[in-house]
Amino acid sequence: MSTQKSYENEKKLLKNHHQSHLLAFWEELEKGQRQDLLAQIQRLDLDKIDVWVNNFIKKNPASSEICADFAPALSYNSSPAGPEQQRKYAEAVKLGKELIAAGKVAAFVVAGGQGTRLGFDGPKGNFPISPIKNKTLFRIFADSIAAVSQKYQAGCPWYIMTSPLNYGRTKEIFRLNNYYGLDEKNVFIFQQGTLPNFSSDGKILLANKANIACSPDGHGGSLKALYESGALDDMKRRGVEFLSYWQVDNPLINIFDPLFIGLHVLDQAEMSSKALIKSGPKEKVGNFCLVDGRVTVIEYSDLSDELAERRNPDGSLVFELGSIAIHIINRTFAEKLNADDFSLPLHRAAKKVRRINKKGNAVESDGIKLESFVFDALPLASKSVILQTIRSEEFAPTKNATGVDSVETTRRMMTARAADWLESAGVAIPRKPDGSVDCLLEIAPSFALEKEDIKEKLNQIPKIKPKSKVYIS
Repeated sequence: MSTQKSYENEKKLLKNHHQSHLLAFWEELEKGQRQDLLAQIQRLDLDKIDVWVNNFIKKNPASSEICADFAPALSYNSSPAGPEQQRKYAEAVKLGKELIAAGKVAAFVVAGGQGTRLGFDGPKGNFPISPIKNKTLFRIFADSIAAVSQKYQAGCPWYIMTSPLNYGRTKEIFRLNNYYGLDEKNVFIFQQGTLPNFSSDGKILLANKANIACSPDGHGGSLKALYESGALDDMKRRGVEFLSYWQVDNPLINIFDPLFIGLHVLDQAEMSSKALIKSGPKEKVGNFCLVDGRVTVIEYSDLSDELAERRNPDGSLVFELGSIAIHIINRTFAEKLNADDFSLPLHRAAKKVRRINKKGNAVESDGIKLESFVFDALPLASKSVILQTIRSEEFAPTKNATGVDSVETTRRMMTARAADWLESAGVAIPRKPDGSVDCLLEIAPSFALEKEDIKEKLNQIPKIKPKSKVYIS
């Protein structure tokens, strides 16, 4: 079909869906730009977009309606309670180690974000974060994967989801760093999808005269992107059955946790999660709940104050389990979801959007982005396990340049965890009067992947003096 004929068809279609403005600058475009713009428009599902506009754009959906069958989710404690659970945990650890050694578990990080909020130009995964060596997030994860591969004598493939914003740069970073010592064949880098940005009256925005303004479709897009990128086929070819999922801003992640993997498999779960005991009723993390008997995450902003603050007789919060974006996902579960026209619920986010105005001038103004969240797949799983973890052991998100969840807090937590591991093995750690660590510490994953590894290498640890900087490798 000729470009002119396609233009006439799309012009008529856009008019029917109140999006004619997408062709407002047609006469100013070159032939190649016209073809690209038409291709972008043809990829839009305008019937579906009409629904989005009515349900998410022109009105702000009310907080999630919580049905009558609503309760706190059940979970496994971080440590076993009683002899029977001790036996189950031991069996789970054994099974988890066997699965890792058999190459059945892969690493999966979602790394589509930029370091903008950190004052950093580039993919967030390339941000230097470790307290002494300034290792980047990518380097820390790669070192952990290499250490696991060595420990279990197994191939541990790594799947990395980027966004169109940072896909090329991420590929370049890995190439320039020689894949951090990993086999290039075991590193699979791919892109998530995008969704158009909107004005408050439901108009799709233009990034420039020839391109629609789009944003990444959220970490929920990871499940579809695994399929569309060929990553699921790659896993099947390798014999990978389970994905260890986490987000790129958390350097404390225990990527290959035998206990978590083992409990997930013993209980025949399809998608499982780690949780923290919340620091307070309104901590800004999702809440694990049971809705109609299914594990569901309710966002902190959607849980009423009454429910958030409800307490048990012992004073603990009824809804105490916070979501920290750490999951085990069965490959077959992801395949099953993608067998149909699969999509997770969309969430509305009002944000500043770069676009052009009616005169074709570049501006930044209020807009609406739509995204999906991976935890919304939990209710679709036939079974879901929740394992509590300890905040100081496994959750130090690096989201902000200063303040809460910042570079400073992350580095402090990395040193604090290293100090705890060393003290548990009998190593003396200098501390300030307030109890905080009075030195900088960093433990290489090649030296220790978990606390128990320290005890086997005590003779390799130097005496640690106040104010010192000690890197243990």
